[in-house]
Amino acid sequence: MSSSIPFERYDEEFLSLTEQVTSKLRSLDPATAAGSVPPSADADLKMAHNLLLQADDLLKQMGLEARGVEDASVKRDLLGKVRVCKTRLANLRDDYEAAKSFVERNSLGLTNGDIESSSGRSRSSTSGKERLLSNSQSLQSQSDTLANARSIMAETESVALEITEELGRHRESISSAHGRVRQVTGMTNRARRIVQSMSRREVQQKLILYGVGGTVVVVFLMLIYGFFKGSD
Repeated sequence: MSSSIPFERYDEEFLSLTEQVTSKLRSLDPATAAGSVPPSADADLKMAHNLLLQADDLLKQMGLEARGVEDASVKRDLLGKVRVCKTRLANLRDDYEAAKSFVERNSLGLTNGDIESSSGRSRSSTSGKERLLSNSQSLQSQSDTLANARSIMAETESVALEITEELGRHRESISSAHGRVRQVTGMTNRARRIVQSMSRREVQQKLILYGVGGTVVVVFLMLIYGFFKGSD
């Protein structure tokens, strides 16, 4: 479990970042802002955006940390926590977009309260502001889509690098195993050659013994033959 200690620190930091984002967006909630935004709205939006970026980077680190755990049970639990954090971050992004749209509409004078109270405003002006806001939101949506695509590409690249490193470690293990197999095979071959050499020496020793024994028998027979022949 010691390997999960850095992950727990990441988890605590992620919780702190999301709480700060929630605090910055609380005053920009259209449901509680009563049709007006505080003077610090732009600064709060910028701070919330930066905090969301930090939370996104931190979430990537949490994912890498979780995938690097060797224990399967711990790894499964940590990846579950990462999925929960991703869901929370996605919800905060939605809250940020809603707050941003509210601030932009308020800056263009398109809030419901202003529309109802300003009867002298021309419909064409309001329509133009609506189109301007729509175009701005469309451009922002495209920008966010590109940013998410870059984030996904970066995360995919990180995962690919991790998989490549893992395959490299497996390749090293396989190469080491092959080396040990070759070493054992070499030892087996040497042992086989030693056994064959010992077998050849044993055969040679037997042949020598048979030769010596045969020579002794022949000499003994010749001595007997010479003894009997001398007696005659």
